Amino acid sequence: MWERFGYYLILGIFVLYMIDADKGGLAFDSKHADDIFGTFIALTYLTPFLGGFLADRLLGYIKAIYIGGALMGLGYIGLGLFKDVSMFYVSMGLIIIGNGFFKPSISTLLGNLYSDDKYKANKDAGYNIFYMGINIGAFVCNIIAAYMRNKYGWGEAFVTAGVGMFLGLIIFSIGKKHVVHANVMKPVQEGDTTISSILVKVFLPAIIAGAIGWVIPGNIFGSDSTDAFIFACIPVILFYIFIYISANAEDKKPIGALLAIFAVSMMFWAVFKQNGTALTRWANYYTDRSVPAALEKPLESIYLVDTKDYNTKEVAVHDNQFQTVKDEDGKPKKEQGKDIYFKNISKEQRAELEANPDKKVYLYNTELFQSINPFWVIALTPVVVGFFMMLRRKDKEPS
Repeated sequence: MWERFGYYLILGIFVLYMIDADKGGLAFDSKHADDIFGTFIALTYLTPFLGGFLADRLLGYIKAIYIGGALMGLGYIGLGLFKDVSMFYVSMGLIIIGNGFFKPSISTLLGNLYSDDKYKANKDAGYNIFYMGINIGAFVCNIIAAYMRNKYGWGEAFVTAGVGMFLGLIIFSIGKKHVVHANVMKPVQEGDTTISSILVKVFLPAIIAGAIGWVIPGNIFGSDSTDAFIFACIPVILFYIFIYISANAEDKKPIGALLAIFAVSMMFWAVFKQNGTALTRWANYYTDRSVPAALEKPLESIYLVDTKDYNTKEVAVHDNQFQTVKDEDGKPKKEQGKDIYFKNISKEQRAELEANPDKKVYLYNTELFQSINPFWVIALTPVVVGFFMMLRRKDKEPS
């Protein structure tokens, strides 16, 4: 729960922080922020492949969990403490590498707990509890993020993610005695693919192809990073095709089914991860985030609203697409004007504010919208689990 608390906390405010030019953000344009976010997400899905290999055969799952959790915690805190762009990328790198160790190890350790025949029947229930913990963390984190950045700022919100990660490691340490027997490493056996083989056959060709995609003149798919990613995927796809073609008749059917699931999963996550980029900006700039009058003061008292007024002040210059306008040195241009939120309000709202510019405007924080999905998962999971338990009692549970 605490690991996902930290991870989803930073995802909820990551793009908002990168595009913010008025309150201590990095003032990146939206395209650059999206490229960074997309690359970050891609690498957090890639590194568990290698991290899982290392945990299986060299480190063990518990050691990998500690290494990964510590690196992620340091990365979150680094995002909060350092405003330098180079340290921003270093912190991202720590999070990506840490995620590679942590994510596959915690899931495998949980699965190993139920490998004993007397516990196998409870495996689904165990993963349901695990999944519920993930979504509780994902739900609560955005509320805490809104509180921290409203009261203190961006840095403190990121540091909170790091504190949550280290708190999770402390809780894991307290309960480690209950899972240490599941820390079963899987030594290389005859016929197994070695790490070096994977590096040579998959990762090295992917890196070379990605580098080619990055350096070719112009942009085929919109940006250098997207070109690099698409090119890097080609050797990986060819590798899986080779596995399918070279498999014997008995293995082809399950491998084909697995590849089909991979394809559907990729399409789902490609759409779902728009919540961190396009949908976040839509919520930020094109959504009426006004708080009902009855909730304004209660939410303000606990720092869960973003307050603004219509007074003229020094603000960053934004074009009609909400992109930050920069000078020849790459720094945001400033002007005397209104907060960016007011660029897209109705004529009626504008007239009302012009008549009373000192009036406070109370807005829901954009990141709070990220809690809607985990809320419904938390609310509906007991219903769905109860339904399948009923089917199990009647021996009608689908395989």
